[in-house]
Amino acid sequence: MAWLRITAPRGAVPTATSTCLCGRDRSAVGHGKVLALIADHTAHRDQCPLRTNPEGRAAA
Repeated sequence: MAWLRITAPRGAVPTATSTCLCGRDRSAVGHGKVLALIADHTAHRDQCPLRTNPEGRAAA
């Protein structure tokens, strides 16, 4: 459902794109921003409306 694509060629500026079937589409350029996007993408996996089921969590 969610994809993270990172491009970091040797000697070049890294880039990353985070997309999800829920409509999320974010990108980052530069080492620090790419690291932040990786963390944000990881957090999104737990918060994505397509992956969370409020009824299942309440029943558990």
